[in-house]
Amino acid sequence: MRAYAIAVYLFLYIPIGVIAIFSFNAGRHAAQLQGFSTQWYGKALTNPFVMEALQTSATVAAVSAALATVAGTLAALALQGVTGRPRVIFDALIYVAVMVPGIVIGISTLIALVTLFDWLNPVLAALWPLAGAAPKLNLGIGSLIAAHGLFAMALVVIIVRARVAGMDRSLIEASADLGATPWGTFRQVTLPQIAPAILAGFLLSFTFSFDDFIIAFFVAGSETTLPIYVFSSIRRGVTPEINAIGTMVLAASLGVLIAAQAILQRGRRRET
Repeated sequence: MRAYAIAVYLFLYIPIGVIAIFSFNAGRHAAQLQGFSTQWYGKALTNPFVMEALQTSATVAAVSAALATVAGTLAALALQGVTGRPRVIFDALIYVAVMVPGIVIGISTLIALVTLFDWLNPVLAALWPLAGAAPKLNLGIGSLIAAHGLFAMALVVIIVRARVAGMDRSLIEASADLGATPWGTFRQVTLPQIAPAILAGFLLSFTFSFDDFIIAFFVAGSETTLPIYVFSSIRRGVTPEINAIGTMVLAASLGVLIAAQAILQRGRRRET
C-alpha cells in the first residue's frame, strides 16, 4: 500500500514539477531545457494582457469570496436550528452543490442568466427615467461573481458548520444566563470561536474562484480571467511564459491552501 500511495503521488505531482522546472528555461521552447533563467517570469509580469487578466481574476475572487463567506456563515448558523427532514434536505442540497461537475454548473448558470437578462432588459428599458438608452445587463464580472459566489457559499457552509458543531455550547448558555443580548453573545462568544473557520472558508473560496476555468468560460462574457487567458494562449502552443504563469498561480494557490489549513489546525488546537 505504501508503494501504491507513492506511485499515485508521483503520478499526480511529477507533471507539476516538470512545468515548474521548464518555467526557468532559458530557451524559447517549452519542452527543451536550454539553461536556467528567470526571464519568462519577468515577461509574464510585464505582459499587459496577463496583468489585466490577473486583475480581473483577483477582483472576481475577492468579491465572490467575501459574499460567499458572509452568506455561507449566516446559512451555517441558521441551519443549526433546523432539525428533522428539512435538515436532511438542506444538507443534501449543500453537498450536491459541491459534487455537481463544473461544466454542469457553468451551462446551467449561463442559461439562467441569459434567460433572466432577456426578461429584465426590456423591463429596465421601459422603466428607465433618463434620456438615452437604458443600460443592458450582460455577462461579465457581475455574472462571474454571482456564479463563483453561489458555488463557494456551499464550501463555506460546510466548513463553518463543522466548526459550529464543535463549539462549546456551555459558553453560549452562560452568556445568555449572564444577561447578554443575542447580538452580544454572537459578537463576544460565537464569532471568536468560528472566526478561524470563516477565514479558512474565505481563503478556500478565493482560491476556487481565482483558479476556476470551466464555470468562468461559460459566464465571463467579454471578460478574460487568468485561466481563460492561459487556455487561449496554449491553443497557439505552450511557451515557457505559460509555464511561468502556471508556476506562479500554483505557488499562490498552495500558499493560500496551506494558510487555510494552518488556520483550521490552530483553531482546533485552541479548542483542545
